[in-house]
Amino acid sequence: MLNLVLFGPPGAGKGTQAILLAKTFNLVHISTGDLLRQEIAAKTELGRVAGELIDKGELVSDEIVISMIEARLKKPRCTVGFIFDGFPRTVAQAQALDKLLTKHHSKVSVMLCLVVEKEELINRLHIRGLTSGRCDDLETSTIEHRIDIYNEKTSPLIKYYDTQGKYFPIHGMGTIDEITENLTQAVKRFHTKPQAAVSK
Repeated sequence: MLNLVLFGPPGAGKGTQAILLAKTFNLVHISTGDLLRQEIAAKTELGRVAGELIDKGELVSDEIVISMIEARLKKPRCTVGFIFDGFPRTVAQAQALDKLLTKHHSKVSVMLCLVVEKEELINRLHIRGLTSGRCDDLETSTIEHRIDIYNEKTSPLIKYYDTQGKYFPIHGMGTIDEITENLTQAVKRFHTKPQAAVSK
């Protein structure tokens, strides 16, 4: 199977690129934010618990997020693997994901990390804030704080995957098409043999 972790700072374009890569390599796109919204909308037990935490302004635990991912892994599919969009974010989450995938006789193939200059990230987020109405993307100080937090948490996770030989930095500057091409070529390096779709 081909299981990708797509990583990068706020404004790196993970969501856009994850969708494109999912189509190119026949992968299931897993965004934890989307999973949370889907579980809450479906009124599942996991969704109920997560919704209560969110309503209280609390963070959803790693255990709940991993349980949601496992529920998605168990759903019928006809793909060659998964692409995890913005998850894991910490070493503890990466370890939990590895454990979960091992349980399902699989593993992370590679962690692709989009590398984008800070000035470009701020510019992209400002544009997104103007077009989407997201207030947190309009204040430069808020954006810089989010980027700083990301950088603080990045090093341990990069080291975690680097020691496994799975960390691969990707030049994330340029047009969407150029970045997609960079990612596509990187994936092909780790996925050189054609794989038949797996039905489950």
